[in-house]
Amino acid sequence: AWPDPKTTFIGTDRITGTNGRFGTYTWEEVQKHTKFGDQWIVVERKVYNVSQWVKRHPGGLRIIGHYAGEDATVKHSTSIHLHRFTSAFKCDCHSLRNVNVTVEDCICCHFTFVFSQAALVEDFRALREHLEAEGCFKTQPLFFILHLGHILLLEAIALMLVWCFGTGWINTAIVAVLMATAQSQAGWLQHDFGHLSVCKTSRWNHLVHKFVIGHLKGASAGWWNHRHFQHHAKPNVFKKDPDVNMLNAFVVGKVQPVEYGVKKIKHLPYNHQHKYFFFIGPPLLIPVYFQFQIFHNMILHGLWVDLAWCISYYVRYFLCYTQFYGVFWAVILFNFVRFMESHWFVWVTQMSHIPMNIDYEKHQDWLSMQLVATCNIEQSPFNDWFSGHLNFQIEHHLFPTMPRHNYWRAAPHARALCDKYGVKYQEKTLYGAFADIIRSLEKSGELWLDAYLNK
Repeated sequence: AWPDPKTTFIGTDRITGTNGRFGTYTWEEVQKHTKFGDQWIVVERKVYNVSQWVKRHPGGLRIIGHYAGEDATVKHSTSIHLHRFTSAFKCDCHSLRNVNVTVEDCICCHFTFVFSQAALVEDFRALREHLEAEGCFKTQPLFFILHLGHILLLEAIALMLVWCFGTGWINTAIVAVLMATAQSQAGWLQHDFGHLSVCKTSRWNHLVHKFVIGHLKGASAGWWNHRHFQHHAKPNVFKKDPDVNMLNAFVVGKVQPVEYGVKKIKHLPYNHQHKYFFFIGPPLLIPVYFQFQIFHNMILHGLWVDLAWCISYYVRYFLCYTQFYGVFWAVILFNFVRFMESHWFVWVTQMSHIPMNIDYEKHQDWLSMQLVATCNIEQSPFNDWFSGHLNFQIEHHLFPTMPRHNYWRAAPHARALCDKYGVKYQEKTLYGAFADIIRSLEKSGELWLDAYLNK
């Protein structure tokens, strides 16, 4: 069960705890309890000691731990269905139903309240309610059926080409491109189910997510959830967003390069990272790093259902292709497909994040935090398909459970809200966004070199 709240004394308001115990706490006191084993959060101006409960948190202990010492509240609404607010974080919230908080309070749309931003927060809530009323959170099943259909069609055509035309180099190259396209598109599809934005219930989203990411891609839903939950909770925040953990291979943003330079950290010549990015970034992320991490995570954490789905993918692949290529060349083809998919994945996912602000925790409100960490890419039928609609990265981060085919409807409203409060809403061309990845890496490398030599 959700732990009993303590009483809070924050600002000038005294709130009585629901368990009958009394106590008063300032924000300064709450903010002292941020370490694992000693974590407090604030929900609806009540202080909760979640030090032990985090281990049972349905969304994962790291997600809620990222909000230790903070206000993780959004306005409670009894009219909201719980599954709508599981966001990217897959929390069914069964253990929270005896408490006057929803999943929204727990893990989705967290606001760190800066009282000067109260009007912005309220307008953002009103915008979400408006978009819900307009049907922007309703799924069009045909969209996702057709998307799945075109993935299966690409897989079938690839296998038929080998069956009909053999294993020559040209035919194999075409087959590899088709398979890499299917894998990339399946990646966007699993992302939809992972965000619970397709089916009406979280249970069905979870089940189909395991099928798509497991059987169609050979990966783990649990592993993906663990990484992606944290990314959406704290995008581009060091030590909280695993996507900016560069394993000392790169320095990113404006703060980390200077920090590394001052400390004389030089694992690689970071002033050349915009060059070696092409050799150790896109080519290796999925075939090497993710491949190892997925299996390590499944075995370490006992994700046996995920492992079974993952094995089913490999069984299907090798049954289909070893009869034509033999084991050795089937393995080579597999890794070449992963190599191409990895390029696709890295360029699409990083074009909206690496060039943006990357820093340590600044305790911003939800909208501001998402906007400084994301940008959009201009809309076109190709860009929508190529990026899985993640060219609408801003809308996706503001409304993680919204079906992607409705992002374009939300975009003008999100832009108008940003204009009203002077929050920067960036949109780029696809080429410009790709180029910005390299430019930002180069600039970060220069900052590191300057700090390394002169500070």
